[in-house]
Amino acid sequence: MSSIRPIRQNEIDLIHFLLQTLNLDPKDFPINNDVDEYEGGKMGSISLGGNVDAYEGDLIQAEYVDSDGTPVVITLTKDTQNHLLDLDFWKVDFSKLIDYPRPDQLIFSQKAE
Repeated sequence: MSSIRPIRQNEIDLIHFLLQTLNLDPKDFPINNDVDEYEGGKMGSISLGGNVDAYEGDLIQAEYVDSDGTPVVITLTKDTQNHLLDLDFWKVDFSKLIDYPRPDQLIFSQKAE
């Protein structure tokens, strides 16, 4: 089940950091004020309002180790109109995300794009 809520500042900061890591200007990728939270916020994944039927691909992927020692894969995706689609979190044991990552805690495994 999903739910609409205002985007949080730490989510905006993370998205901007990921875009800047790709040398992309965050101004070229406006973020909606409201996001759709997947799974009731369990793992932290949010829909950023792009066209879910027009997935284009991953912009960037990073890894993070949550405070319980469990690896988390974070992926920023876009649609075919070059709009942000999702900020997706996948905690490898499917448990709840404990601490939201800060940019300085990310490890980059691949850059799509």
